[in-house]
Amino acid sequence: MRVLHAIHDFLPRHRAGSEIYARDLCRELERQGIATHVLCAEYDPARPHGSLAWRIEDDLGVTEVVNNWAFDSFAESYEARSLLPSFATVLDAIAPDVLHLHSLLNLSFALPALARARGIPVVATIHDYTLVCPSGGQRYHLAERWICREIEPERCARCFPQHALGVQLGFGRVALAAPGGRWLGGAAKGLARRLPWLARAGAGALKAAAPAKLSPADFELRLRRAHEVFAQVDTWVSPSAALAREFAGLGFPPERLEVSALGHAHPARPLREPARPLRVGYVGTLIWHKGVHLLIEAARELRGAPLVFEIWGDPAVAPDYADLLRRSLDALPVRLRGGFDDDRRAAVYSELDVLVVPSLWLENSPLVVREAFEAGLPVVAARIGGLPELVEDGKSGLLFDPDSASDLARALWRLTDEPGLWSRLAQARPPLKTLSQDAAEWGDRYRNVAGRRRAAP
Repeated sequence: MRVLHAIHDFLPRHRAGSEIYARDLCRELERQGIATHVLCAEYDPARPHGSLAWRIEDDLGVTEVVNNWAFDSFAESYEARSLLPSFATVLDAIAPDVLHLHSLLNLSFALPALARARGIPVVATIHDYTLVCPSGGQRYHLAERWICREIEPERCARCFPQHALGVQLGFGRVALAAPGGRWLGGAAKGLARRLPWLARAGAGALKAAAPAKLSPADFELRLRRAHEVFAQVDTWVSPSAALAREFAGLGFPPERLEVSALGHAHPARPLREPARPLRVGYVGTLIWHKGVHLLIEAARELRGAPLVFEIWGDPAVAPDYADLLRRSLDALPVRLRGGFDDDRRAAVYSELDVLVVPSLWLENSPLVVREAFEAGLPVVAARIGGLPELVEDGKSGLLFDPDSASDLARALWRLTDEPGLWSRLAQARPPLKTLSQDAAEWGDRYRNVAGRRRAAP
């Protein structure tokens, strides 16, 4: 059996939880006798829009389609008709028995229909809200500091032009079409990595190239298309009940949603004694909706407590936000440690005693929580999205009110003030589903949908 896994981007340049999970799942499926290949997108204005690159990553075959968002309209940003010939080439070359979607961001809402036209059944893991939220799937309006409990087209029409993807669409529509645009795009990409301050200096000019004013009707149409995509997938799997409830609340049929936890690649390590002062850590992306600034505010309220704070994350992802964090440190016992490679992950967690997940958005099932449990750490997490399903308050960790630095400070103070609390929480870490179990379950799903498709007239 051959399975093609489709995801918005992939390793090594992109290292968020869904990319790492997709890589680990594919490698385990290979060990269980199911051949896998990865289809992903990459933004690279130095290369032609729609071009394909075939490579090997961690012993997996990967096909990368260049998507520079060189689209004439907002609708094309999710339909991507100009990329369909590239996707067709990959489907015909790999000839998978099943297409497994992890995300359609940067790919195309038309990809499931393209596969079904070739008799290929489609399954999907829902990692986030990119299917229904055009601004990166976070359901968080940054400019208005607003959690989108509902999808409101009026708010989307204000949010998307302010989002990095809105600016990217405008740049792709105007700048890349101009003479020398590919050279300019390649230079801008390089500047963003090497000289973030200079790249930001030109951000105002790029905003002038943003797409024409969008109306709520544009986003209502996108949401209707999302419902059509949902109907074209044979099996949907949500890693958390909270995420499944959110999609059901948006009108997606709940009977087509199966809830199943993500598998974890590494066995749990033995427990150890915490350090003094207690080392409180954040591991993840340094971006506003992850709430890292709340942790720094809590550190300010806890000044003088026997706590030190270690923040791990690549500052180049959102340089403005990283600068905001740096400027807020004052003389606090907080260190910004930067990013790290996969081979250092165990070492990073060995330097922590507590993991904090201060997310502002409706989290699904973050990989970092499972990694913390593997390392024997209690978790202090925001009471939002799927986090309460992973962290049982008072048993395997502590929960706090989202967007409340004071409540986070209260939870962290308990770990230093209540004798034996840290040990009780660490010892009660829940068992984790293994990646082997997860891959075996997916193998059953693949065979099931492939068998139904062969039996259909």
